[in-house]
Amino acid sequence: MNIQLFSGIMLPFIGTVLGAAMVFLLKDSISETLQRILTGFAAGVMTAASFWSLLQPALDGAQNLGKLFFVPAAVGFMTGIGFLLFLDSTVPHMHMDQQSEGPVSSFSRTTKLILAVTLHNIPEGMAVGVVYAGWLSGESSVSAAAAFALALGIALQNFPEGAIVSMPLRAEGMPEMKTFAYGVLSGIVEPVAAVFTISAVRAVTFVLPYLLAFAAGAMMYVVVEELIPEMSEGKHSNTGTMAFSVGFVLMMVLDAALG
Repeated sequence: MNIQLFSGIMLPFIGTVLGAAMVFLLKDSISETLQRILTGFAAGVMTAASFWSLLQPALDGAQNLGKLFFVPAAVGFMTGIGFLLFLDSTVPHMHMDQQSEGPVSSFSRTTKLILAVTLHNIPEGMAVGVVYAGWLSGESSVSAAAAFALALGIALQNFPEGAIVSMPLRAEGMPEMKTFAYGVLSGIVEPVAAVFTISAVRAVTFVLPYLLAFAAGAMMYVVVEELIPEMSEGKHSNTGTMAFSVGFVLMMVLDAALG
């Protein structure tokens, strides 16, 4: 594995680790306004990445199908939505906007919170993996710079996500090191999913457009089902909307400049 590929796979995980490390620097809690801002930013980045880093290459990579070039993107996107819907319905977990009652003393609640973030991170790891697989396979619609732009964008949105996971646990009485460890644990799935996806796609390169769109659909499910409702809660929800816009534009610029 060359250094360029390794750094791209690990970059999103590093973003999560740095976000989780905020438990050592910030106060014991994170305000609702700041949480809305961080969630909105993450949602904006993921939405832009779904379009420019995943769906557009999926459409470009299927031009050989002629007038039916849109089929892989449409099928892959809806399959990704269905996959996350299946996981959301079958894996016991908390939604990100659920609040607990009392201190965090239940193993089941902590496990459900980690599972919730893990579900978010699976499509992100797959997205990085499938884009790097496209670059490694020589797919003209995916460049090394575009793959790095996606990895960097996801790392940026993973930073607030890591903080959003760790800070509430710390506020409810869990020791700093333990909350940091849980935040790190939630991000481990990303490089694992990326490596698995790269191996699978390189073995069957003709499915690349489908998998690019699959990752986009899975990410958009997370945005619509979890992040947008959370960023819109309470008064002054326009702060989340503005943060969404900043995240969206930042990811768009990254993709345009580096892709």
